[in-house]
Amino acid sequence: MATVTRLFDTHTQALEAVSALEAAGFDHHKISLISNNADNWHEGHRHADDRKLGDLNGDGENDIAEGAGKGAATGGVLGAGAGVLAGLGMLAIPGLGPVVAAGWLASTAVAAVAGAAVGGTAGGLLGALKEAGHSDEEAHVYAEGVRRGGTLVSVKADESERVRIETILNDRRGFDSQARVGAYREGGWSTFDPAAQPWTADQIEQERARYR
Repeated sequence: MATVTRLFDTHTQALEAVSALEAAGFDHHKISLISNNADNWHEGHRHADDRKLGDLNGDGENDIAEGAGKGAATGGVLGAGAGVLAGLGMLAIPGLGPVVAAGWLASTAVAAVAGAAVGGTAGGLLGALKEAGHSDEEAHVYAEGVRRGGTLVSVKADESERVRIETILNDRRGFDSQARVGAYREGGWSTFDPAAQPWTADQIEQERARYR
């Protein structure tokens, strides 16, 4: 199996990429999304039937938060529904701040928040990226990218599908770790620090403006 991961500067680009992957026939259980929510974009997005994103059963509550609070099998909660975007819900992750998450990669973070996993939540994100085949540097860059306002999309697939997945993600302005690690290091960054303060919405807007 291959894992293809890309960062997006805006959540809208990432949502479009996820929709394109599903339209291309990729199994939504193999797709994961973790997005910074410092600007509270998630509250402004709804399903076509006017349910909030993350409220799959329509009861007015965040399904991921409900599952985490009950200590439920979070992988099942995150994998529920007709697609990845149907299962989006809000979390708070040390070092990242408020995020919107769904899918296999996000399940590690939810389990840690619920006390169902050993270790810190951010450590779970880094560990999941490494376990999926990413190098230590890649994992740290991707986590830092989310901290700085980005959205992470990761896809598990057969190696034969790698090029097709990369094309879909790249066409929607996704970028890999090498595209940003140099810029991060020029500013004095070395590794993702889960103990660091999450970035504010203003800091994130300034960071995004650098790459427009």
